[in-house]
Amino acid sequence: MSIDPGIFKAYDVRGIYGEQIDEDLAELIGRGFARVLASEYGTSPSELTIAVGRDMRLSAPALTERYIAGICAEGADVVDIGMVGTEQLYFTVGSRDLDGGLMCTASHNPKAYTGAKLVKRGAIALSGDAGIGELRDLLLGGGLGEPATTPGTRERVDIQAEFEEACLRFFDPAKVRPMKVVLDGGNGMASRMVGPLLDRLPIEQVKTYWEPDGNFPDHEPNPLLPENREFIMRKVVEERADLGIAWDGDADRCFFIDDQGEFVDGDFLTALLGKHVLRREPGATILYDVRASRAVPDTVAAHGGTAIVNRVGHAFMKAAMREHDAAFAGEVSGHYYFRDFWCADSGTIPALLVLELVSVEGRPLSELVGEFRSRYFISGEINSEVADQEAKMREIAERYADGEISRLDGISVDYEDWHFNVRPSNTEPLLRLNLESLVSPEHMAEKRDEVLALIRS
Repeated sequence: MSIDPGIFKAYDVRGIYGEQIDEDLAELIGRGFARVLASEYGTSPSELTIAVGRDMRLSAPALTERYIAGICAEGADVVDIGMVGTEQLYFTVGSRDLDGGLMCTASHNPKAYTGAKLVKRGAIALSGDAGIGELRDLLLGGGLGEPATTPGTRERVDIQAEFEEACLRFFDPAKVRPMKVVLDGGNGMASRMVGPLLDRLPIEQVKTYWEPDGNFPDHEPNPLLPENREFIMRKVVEERADLGIAWDGDADRCFFIDDQGEFVDGDFLTALLGKHVLRREPGATILYDVRASRAVPDTVAAHGGTAIVNRVGHAFMKAAMREHDAAFAGEVSGHYYFRDFWCADSGTIPALLVLELVSVEGRPLSELVGEFRSRYFISGEINSEVADQEAKMREIAERYADGEISRLDGISVDYEDWHFNVRPSNTEPLLRLNLESLVSPEHMAEKRDEVLALIRS
């Protein structure tokens, strides 16, 4: 069969259902995944046990059956955990010490998409640099051959209760005070995954788009896009709620709206959570990405922790967390990682921690975030189409040679009172700019426009 090599992405396999990924290909991906894991461990697929979960997309049940059939065809055993949030797949692999896991999901993408997130032992993600490239080459090369003579077994498991108990260890439910919270599930997996935990707390829940529905009748399950969060921002104000929480489709990311209806940027949320984590673990190491506000390292240092900057992307974050024994990591994109959750990203734990944080602080979220908004003036991420990304980055380095330059991820330029990062997209001819001023909103706008003019010249 013909396979589109474009489905093999930096962090997952993803494409349009029926055009780029169908049931027959899903079975081949299942077989190939078992082979790649076996090769990684120097064993045969028959020695492996692999967890499989799926989200609420309409195509997911049929595709998941074939992923499982493919894995079992290679002789590997499957732990089938049914319809779950992605982090519950990570939890299953980590807590049961399984050899890997496959989550049938297209995360935050529109209805037409499907895909698979793949992890190995310890819930460590396969990526384009490690694992997904091997899977691509195996499938495009047609090298699967005959299946195993003895197929693997399939065990169905309900992990919800175990998952809830694990999440409860990250915070103290008794500290959460009564408050009103607007919830936007995006018709994704949040209600099934985090809903039962929220039901244990003394909060008044205003549930919107709460039922899983792969038709996404209300809005695309991607709260990072401004048009998809306008609703919850208005709703928080209308309801006079204490805060709002929105999740993406597979619910491994959550986003916060303060009591004034303002979106809380991911780097400011990382700073708040970092401070909260340091209360429980004084002196801890906390990671943040190259795009982030200086609010993160400043706050971590002020509360006795060690802040380390890292490359963007969950494969890099999870590896660096293990390297530095970091307690927590946060990305501007709304991914939050916890060492004691197998360094995996979670949309459940941050939601619980923010409810605890607002309660313990005794101040509204707008006030807590306001301390950052009044000192750190950020541009947000701005994309520009650029044909020759490398040439443009060299041009930027020459223009700002008097700044402190880092090439950890793209190019970062630091001055005492402002800084910026420019990164190329993995998949498109784009450069992404994130810039911050410590002077004023006007200074940020001036510098933002200056750098953009160079990028777009």
